[in-house]
Amino acid sequence: KSNMVLTTLILGRNQIGDEGAQRIGEALKKNPVLISLSLMYNEIGDEGAQHIGEALKTNKALTSLNLRLNGIGAKGGQHIGEALNSNKTLTMLDLCDNHIDPEGAKHIGEALKSNMVLTTLMLQWNLLGEKGAQHIGEALKINKMLTSLDLDGHALPILELKGVSAVETIELQGKGLTHLSGIVIASCISSNLVLKSLNLNYNEIGNEGAQHIGEALKINEALTTLNLGYNRIGPEGAKHIGEALKNNKALTTLNLWENNIGPEGAQHIGEALKINKALTDLKCSPTSHPLTRAQVFCHCKMCSLCCQQG
Repeated sequence: KSNMVLTTLILGRNQIGDEGAQRIGEALKKNPVLISLSLMYNEIGDEGAQHIGEALKTNKALTSLNLRLNGIGAKGGQHIGEALNSNKTLTMLDLCDNHIDPEGAKHIGEALKSNMVLTTLMLQWNLLGEKGAQHIGEALKINKMLTSLDLDGHALPILELKGVSAVETIELQGKGLTHLSGIVIASCISSNLVLKSLNLNYNEIGNEGAQHIGEALKINEALTTLNLGYNRIGPEGAKHIGEALKNNKALTTLNLWENNIGPEGAQHIGEALKINKALTDLKCSPTSHPLTRAQVFCHCKMCSLCCQQG
């Protein structure tokens, strides 16, 4: 409380629990110099998160806080979210490896809509689920400060995805991105007016991620090249991409190579191509359900490009 020198404090793996978190919280309310605090792996739980959250509401110095591996769940996420609503200094928050579920993510998302200082948020290895990722994604449409968000092990370049930092190409190939990142990416690119090429090759976007990317493509008017190869997308994901192609007028190149869309998925894409007039380069060769040329010919107006099989 009275320290005027210490600026960094690392207390990881000390089993301080919620009682220790309470003591730390009381000190933070009055400490004016500590800028970096790590409490990782301390079993503080939701109650401990509440004490830290209360301190963050009044603390005017701390810029970096590490709370990973602390068993923080929905209630803890709520307390942290409430703190972010009023905190004016914290720029980096690490909440990895906790138990934050969609409800906890909802509170954090609501906080992001008004928070004007946080630039880095780490939420990988929680229990966010599709709904939780949606809460965060929706918040990012309003938030203007967050630059880096990690939901599954690789930080997403938020400002670039939103078009705030104007780049025409984003390469996210082979980053281990799951449907969680796919949902946030979709939310960000939906209104991006400058991004021309997005490479998501070799990830694990899956059907859920493809669904949200499809919804984004219905709105996006700038993206011309999208690479979704090797992403475990099945017929259901292909259906959503197909529905998007019926509305999209900008995309000219689409790579669905080495997914598992099968004949059913190819039919969805083919039906879309009867309406879509923009796409000129399509690659889609399912691995587990190989298509014959005849099957693709029935549905695809550019078979020579998308079917590379004998």
